[in-house]
Order: sequence, then structure tokens, then C-alpha cells
Amino acid sequence: MDPLTPSGRRAVTSAAAPTALGPYSQAIVAGGFVFCSGTAGIDPLTGLAPEGIEAQTEQALTNLAAVLSEAGASLTDLVKTTIFYAHVDDFARLNEVYARFMPDPPPARSAPANVRLPRGLLVSIEAIALLPT
Repeated sequence: MDPLTPSGRRAVTSAAAPTALGPYSQAIVAGGFVFCSGTAGIDPLTGLAPEGIEAQTEQALTNLAAVLSEAGASLTDLVKTTIFYAHVDDFARLNEVYARFMPDPPPARSAPANVRLPRGLLVSIEAIALLPT
């Protein structure tokens, strides 16, 4: 975890999640929240995405949990997620995996479909969590 910047923002980097694919942080902590960038279903050890929407969704949520943990939060602290996914027909299978990871009550959510993701990825999940006090 990086120290706070003068503006009160702190970058979060977890070795247990894939490195950023561009000029962005895995997450930023600011104002008592953790703002997580889109997290893809890429295995952080191999750099490869598994086959299928279920496997990529599970890996994306595992990666998201790792970033949140590094920030001092967890999936139970989520307040909002956005799921970007490539094929609208995958919604039910994606949703089934997603539901296994979410707290009760689940966070607010948006889920735009038919999104063209880099590297042929099938899903990317961004999130906002409230830091526990």
C-alpha cells in the first residue's frame, strides 16, 4: 500500500491481482472509500484468462477481493459494483457466480452488456467499497 498523497489519496496495489494494463491504479483510497478499477478475470500468476464466463467471473471477483484486502476492506464492504461483460447471453451464468461472492444485502450494481473488452476478455468488474472504521 502506498502512503497518502498531499491530496489525501492513496494508491493500492496487490501482488495477488493482475498488474494494471495501463496508466491507472488497481484502486485508490480516498474519503473513507476504496475505488477499484475494472478488475478482469486474469490469473495474476500466469497473466492468462481462463476459458468461459464463469471462470473469468470467479477470477475477477477473487482479484477484486485481493485488491480490497490490500486496501483494508473486503467484499462485505462493497457499496457499488459495475460489471462490464461481452455477451448479454452470459448474464445468468455470470450472475450465478457473482451471487456466491456477494454479501447480504448485496451492493448496488450496474451491468452493461455487449461491451468490447481488451484482450478478448469476457468480464471486468469495478467497485466502490466503504473502508471499515
